[in-house]
Amino acid sequence: MKRISVLNGVNLGALGTRRPEVYGSRTLADIEEWISAEFPGGVEFDFRQTDYEGEMVGWVREAGRSSDGLVINPGAWTHYSYALHDALEAVEVPKVEAHLSNIHAREDWRRHSVVSPAVDATVVGMGVFGYKVAVSYVLERLGRV
Repeated sequence: MKRISVLNGVNLGALGTRRPEVYGSRTLADIEEWISAEFPGGVEFDFRQTDYEGEMVGWVREAGRSSDGLVINPGAWTHYSYALHDALEAVEVPKVEAHLSNIHAREDWRRHSVVSPAVDATVVGMGVFGYKVAVSYVLERLGRV
């Protein structure tokens, strides 16, 4: 059985109520339930969300030791967290950065990701479907589609 960590960063605990016109109306719990149903059997998920950068850095390191792959939505840390970049860079599992909105079509400061160079792929602007794409990519890299 493959284990995939799905880590969500700052403010993602407010999904469903925070700017639904940008991030959609599904809650993080809705997304977790949907992703689990999309990949029945053979995949164990470790879903987590934090608003604390240091905690996220620790979870990334932990995922490198205890998971076969990693999907991360860093939220606003995408644009300035070099600590998160460095933690991701050190992890030797397939890893994907996922964003619900198209960060490249938003405010200037959101258009650059400092974590993208430390991951294998980036998914943006696909809403919750982006999580499915990210997990599928990790599984493909692991030899299981």
